[in-house]
Amino acid sequence: MLALLIKTFLVQAFSIPSDSMQNTLQRGDRVLVDKLTPWFGSKPERGEVVVFHDPDNWLAGEPTPHPNPVQKVLSWIGLMPSADEKDLIKRVIGVGGDTVECKNTGPLIVNGKALNEPYVYAGNTPCSDDGSGQFKVTVPQGYIWVMGDHRQNSSDSRYHQQDKNHGMVPVDKVVGRAIVKAWPINRWGTLPVPGTFDQPGLGQQSTAAVSLSVAPGGVAVAAVLPVAVWRRRRAVKATRD
Repeated sequence: MLALLIKTFLVQAFSIPSDSMQNTLQRGDRVLVDKLTPWFGSKPERGEVVVFHDPDNWLAGEPTPHPNPVQKVLSWIGLMPSADEKDLIKRVIGVGGDTVECKNTGPLIVNGKALNEPYVYAGNTPCSDDGSGQFKVTVPQGYIWVMGDHRQNSSDSRYHQQDKNHGMVPVDKVVGRAIVKAWPINRWGTLPVPGTFDQPGLGQQSTAAVSLSVAPGGVAVAAVLPVAVWRRRRAVKATRD
C-alpha cells in the first residue's frame, strides 16, 4: 500500500530512453520525479526538466518495450516506468503568456531576452536552421513549450507545431518535475533550475506556494521532500519580492 501511495502521489522513477536531453541526462539514466508538489497547485516553471504524458502522438512509430516479470514488479512499485505509459522528458522553456523565438542558429529568445544556455549539448546551436527550428510562438495559459538539451537530436515542441496543441504541452499532461539523477550511482546528482532563467526582465513566473501536509514514508520520499520544501520557500520568497 505504501509503495502504491509513493508511486501515485509522491515520487516515481523514470528511465531515460533517448539522447534528446544530453548531456544533462544520458540514455539509461534513472531520474526521480516529484509528483507531490503538483497536487498542491505548483505549476511547471521555466528551466525545469519535466516528465509528461505524450500530448498528441509524439511517440508514434517508437518501439513498445516488453518488460520481463521482474521489471513489471519494479514498475508497479514505482522503481521503473510502466511499459503502458507513453511519457517524455524535456526542459520547460516557456510557460503560459511567454513568447519564445528562434532565429537562425540562436540564441533562443524568451520574452525578448536572449538566453545563455550552458546546458545545451556541446557542438549544438541553441536554434536549428531548418524549417521547424525557426519559429515565434506565444504560449497559451495552461500550456508549456518544451525543448531537449540536445537541440539537434530532440523531437520536441518545435517539431509538433502541426498537432492539435500546436506543439504546446498541456499542463495537465505533466507528471512532475525530475529532481534527482538516481542511477547509475556514479551519475547521481540533482537537477536544479539553471541561473539562465533568473535574469532580470524575463518575466514573473506564477508559482503557487506549496503546503506540505502529507506524512512521508520511504527512502525515495526523503529524496524528494527537501527539494519540495525548497520550492515552497522559493515561491514564498518570490511572492514577497
